[in-house]
Amino acid sequence: MKLKKWLVHIGLSGVLGFSFSATAELVVGVSVSATGPAAALGAPQRNAASIMPKTIAGEPVRVIILDDASDPNVASRNARNLVESQADIILGGSTVSNAFATTEVAVEAKTPVFGMSPAKVPDPAKASWVFPVAQDNTLMADALIEHMAANNIKRIGVIGFADPYGDDWLKAVQDKAASKGIEIVTVEKYNRSDTSVNSQVVKLISSRPDAVLILASGTPAALPHIALSERGFKGQIYQTHGAAGAEFLKAGGKAVEDGIFVIGPLLINHLLPDDAATKQASNEFIELYTAEFGADSISTFAGHVYDAWALLEQAVPKAKQAGEPGTEAFRVALRDALEESTEVKGVHGVFNMSPTDHFGHDERARYLVQVKNGAFQLVE
Repeated sequence: MKLKKWLVHIGLSGVLGFSFSATAELVVGVSVSATGPAAALGAPQRNAASIMPKTIAGEPVRVIILDDASDPNVASRNARNLVESQADIILGGSTVSNAFATTEVAVEAKTPVFGMSPAKVPDPAKASWVFPVAQDNTLMADALIEHMAANNIKRIGVIGFADPYGDDWLKAVQDKAASKGIEIVTVEKYNRSDTSVNSQVVKLISSRPDAVLILASGTPAALPHIALSERGFKGQIYQTHGAAGAEFLKAGGKAVEDGIFVIGPLLINHLLPDDAATKQASNEFIELYTAEFGADSISTFAGHVYDAWALLEQAVPKAKQAGEPGTEAFRVALRDALEESTEVKGVHGVFNMSPTDHFGHDERARYLVQVKNGAFQLVE
């Protein structure tokens, strides 16, 4: 997908909108957590959406960007506003809880959703409308547990968000750990807005694990990592792909040195070989994003927006065979076309979707990295 830098017009009420075209236009609604506890995820997504190309597969695009302030109730209202604005597809939300809230409204209006988080909607009928562009937690958990098993880790402690993100990750870890003979000796939880996890960390350390896995995202994922370091925990500390990013490294400082993360390809693009499947897409996106927001601004979460655009490039021409943007026929056909996505190269992997797999990623969407001297380095 060829990206070009271009200007946007700033509208009222925090909405970024594009000039209306005289012809039919594709309306992309975006509802992300640009502010609040999940801003480390949503602010880069808002930024990325504001600089995406003004056409998709030759169709003029109007983008409406709303901030849900990390609140599921606001995410629901935003989704309603986007549906009423005749959005053909919605990107949102940044967190699993907000993605669920967005989905409830969008599905009712037969509007497909790109999940900006790895949300797995329990209801199969509703899930058929949702295409998460973040990697599946199960795929990412497998890489972490494989590393633990290879390094003779037998006992792990877990601390994670007390929300659907933490719950889904915990299930993925439990299933894989059991198959590798790894015992989870304790599970602690905390909230995204918490400012201390000292009591949970004391319990973790007292259970004498070989390693600790933190199931959190954004800068709040640094809180237990720092607390473990301050209390002298000597075992290996693992983090999920939801935590990986420059903001996390800044928040954690020296306390997160040697932490091991599972990560998507975008942030370590410079470490990957030229023939990596994601290399060209990442080069294009990094050039576009850093030109607008600065050399150190690139974010794994911003990359999910690029991947949504890449998927639309393939799906929109198929959907147009059934109807014009702005119609239910087009939205239904767009959902069907996304389900048929084949070898779509994004910055976080290559998508091959099906009726039973709306994530579409394989091993090309994950790497293991370790923090060394304040930067990510590939784990060999």
